[in-house]
Amino acid sequence: MNSRLDKQRRVVVTGMGIVSCLGLSRREVRASLYDGTPGIALLSERKELGFQSGLSGVIKGFTPTPGYPLDRKYRSKLPEFGWWAWDALCQALEQARVEPADLAEDVRTGFLFGNDSSVVTGVEQCEMLRAAGETRGIGSGHIFRLLTSTVTLNLCTKLQLRGASWTVSGACASGAMAIGQAAELIARGRQDRMLCGGGQEISWQSMCSFDAVGAFARREEAPSEASRPFDQGRDGLVPGGGAAVLLLEAEEKARERGAEILAEICGYDFAADGYHISVPSGEGLERAMAGAIADAGLEPGQIDLVMAHATSTPVGDEKEAQALSRLFGLARGNQGPLVAATKALTGHEFWMAGASQVIYALLMSRAGFVGPHPNLTEPAPAAAGLRIPTAAITVAPRHILCNAAGFGGVNASLVVQAL
Repeated sequence: MNSRLDKQRRVVVTGMGIVSCLGLSRREVRASLYDGTPGIALLSERKELGFQSGLSGVIKGFTPTPGYPLDRKYRSKLPEFGWWAWDALCQALEQARVEPADLAEDVRTGFLFGNDSSVVTGVEQCEMLRAAGETRGIGSGHIFRLLTSTVTLNLCTKLQLRGASWTVSGACASGAMAIGQAAELIARGRQDRMLCGGGQEISWQSMCSFDAVGAFARREEAPSEASRPFDQGRDGLVPGGGAAVLLLEAEEKARERGAEILAEICGYDFAADGYHISVPSGEGLERAMAGAIADAGLEPGQIDLVMAHATSTPVGDEKEAQALSRLFGLARGNQGPLVAATKALTGHEFWMAGASQVIYALLMSRAGFVGPHPNLTEPAPAAAGLRIPTAAITVAPRHILCNAAGFGGVNASLVVQAL
């Protein structure tokens, strides 16, 4: 099958960076994925505030990557997750052997980032106003921290990037959409090199309303067992966050400078359910998956691994499992690909989830394993036919389908070829 898009160039991955509750580097995260070690804890502050569930993914001991300081000016203009995004970006550049200062020389280098909120700053400035009785004490940095586009506008300025620069706000599909859009810009010759990814704040302020509607898992006595994608006993998601950044390049540009090529972004598609603002139908995700596979010039049977969106919500997991079953013909006796549900370890990373999924997939593939889902004790009926490992298995999947879905019924899928 030929790709449905007129691609002029292949798009490759040359750098990856990650700040996650699974670790602060590629090495740490890879080890957590292999061991099946969750990064989820019970936060007493949330219980004291009145949360129904105090569970969350937690980033512990964050310190910036040595050699890439974020100066005071930008620290004051970025929320905490922006600091994580800068660190992930620097990790990606370091792996790709690209100096930050060199990016400003190329007008065809840009940055697309997935993000759909920056809540803490808004709360803080309101509290400052109420305490002081006037606005004059609110620092100007709050303006730039407050905007949903805070990461792209700050870091593009810091790096003096002159190419495409914007923020993608597509709920929990934001990170995947940022990668897909960046890849399309390169494939069609509009850009040569793109930084892209997604970020999510970990804060009680950003999670109040989710908790209010009972969206969160309640297994507080066993935090590591609380996030249970595809399990019959799942009772809600666990919120998490962090930052994930990829460096994408046109293949010929990467080879010209002798870069190590880690993977290829070979397929991307998106679709909306057009059904309900918070309840997925699964139809849009199925179309996005099928479209991404066709865009990659593949058939469903050539997919080796699916990185499922699988947030551990009762309806969401069921609809995704049904869509996977239809797409891969499981009811017709087809075996289907392996399915990884890494949110069992991370919780739901919201706006960054579609980007971190790609990095988790490539870390596993390049190390020759698919990690375990430690909390799958009784697969839900819709997921019974899915090949979900409960222990790490030795395999190096080549063609990987990464799913992301969000409020409003928005869906995005990427096909990544590990090299």
